[in-house]
Amino acid sequence: MKARPLSITTPNDFEIRMVRQFDAPRALVFDAFTQPQWLRLWLYGPDGWAFESCEVDLRVGGGYRYVWTHERDGKRMAAGGEFHELAAPVRVVATQRFDDAWYAGDSLNTLEFDESPRGVTTMTQTLRYQSRDVRDGVLRSGMERGLEAGYSRLDKLFENIDPAGDHA
Repeated sequence: MKARPLSITTPNDFEIRMVRQFDAPRALVFDAFTQPQWLRLWLYGPDGWAFESCEVDLRVGGGYRYVWTHERDGKRMAAGGEFHELAAPVRVVATQRFDDAWYAGDSLNTLEFDESPRGVTTMTQTLRYQSRDVRDGVLRSGMERGLEAGYSRLDKLFENIDPAGDHA
């Protein structure tokens, strides 16, 4: 498997767009981004962080809540939001707000999954913020390091799964 780096762009003053490819079928990638049993295995940023709580009520009007704890110093980080649109395995739209908000307001996150005939799934995530200043602050946060650490873990999980098998 070849490395598929995360691409980050700013299509306008309010948005960050992130694109990443995974060597896995779309339905599997969708589940990995929406099911707690998958999320706990990869969505915890750089090494040293762990999930304390991962709750998902995957329906329009439902919500999610994630709580992470740093293993060394006990620092906690928590975020959650509400699902506004679900079209499995193609699209998810949800809000996001951190408990200890380090930027103003909620972000609106749109996840889209597109599978090529070769079985490679392209994930496009668009994050929409209240202002350019908020968007730029998020860009300066170094979020891409934590995301890429998680995505690399996800790549390794996909290497060990039979794509035709039951993955739920």
